[in-house]
This record gives sequence, structure tokens and C-alpha cells, in this order.
Amino acid sequence: MIDYEIIYTNRKTLALCVKDGKLIVRAPIGAPKEKIDEALSAHTEWIEKHVERQQARIERTENLSEADIRALKKIAKEILPLKVAYYAAKMGAKYGRITITSAKGRFGSCSSEGDLSFSYRLMCYPDEAVDYVVVHELAHTFEMNHSSRFYAIIEKQLPDYKERKKLLKQ
Repeated sequence: MIDYEIIYTNRKTLALCVKDGKLIVRAPIGAPKEKIDEALSAHTEWIEKHVERQQARIERTENLSEADIRALKKIAKEILPLKVAYYAAKMGAKYGRITITSAKGRFGSCSSEGDLSFSYRLMCYPDEAVDYVVVHELAHTFEMNHSSRFYAIIEKQLPDYKERKKLLKQ
């Protein structure tokens, strides 16, 4: 059985989450440990797949030197604003500031004000994957969710977005 952290909250169901390559279990207050272990056993395959995937992603960027990180940040600051401007013009999207972060758990985000953030780690992935993240975040300027309308916006720009998205998980 894999090591995990339990967080008891005021909820009705169990939730499994993999963060930074570690399993986090959110459980209802008072949930018996036996029930939690049963749920984990039932989802072993899912857990192993997601833990391995995140650990591989972390390893890809964790052994970078300070010079490598500076270089990736510099590249990100040059390339990402150009890609955002290009796709925003194609999509008719309006956005605010663009920030380059050191986020490990996500490649990009979009605030409700339309400010975009991208992790410099994204520069370790193929160009097709980078374009997908840019379009994904710009799509949030229209739909702040992951509904079918949201994915239709992405698909209009990148009909092969599902393949591009898979590149981020390799």
C-alpha cells in the first residue's frame, strides 16, 4: 500500500488527490480507517498511475540547475507572451497580465480578471503541448470552467487538442 496523508474535513464522501507525487485522501470527519483502506484498495490502479505520472513530471524538472531554471524562465518570458498574443487574436480573447511562475502542480492558470500565469516548467515540453496550455488558459477568459462549451472553444483552435494534452502527461 502506498503512503498517504489523510485530511479530515466536513464532507460526505472520500476524495483522492495526487499532489506533488503524493497521495492525499480527504475524508469525512470520523470516517473509519478501514473504510479508507478499502477505498484505496479499490482504486489502486488509478492511484499508482497518477502518482507515477506526477513523479515523472517532477523528476523531469527537479534536477535542473539554477542556470537551467534561469534559462527556461527567460525562454518562457520571450515565447509565451508571443503565443498568447497570437492565439488571443485568433480567438478574440482579452487577457490581462502574463506571469511566469515556478508552479510544480499546474502548467497554467487564468484568474477571473483574465490574468494568465504559466510555469516555466512548461518549456520542457513540446511546442504542441505549450500551444495547448496557452489556448486552454485563453479559453478560460470565455468559460471559467471545464464544460463542453469550454472544450469546444479549444477544439475550434486546436482540433487535435486531445493528442496535445496527452503530451503533458508523458
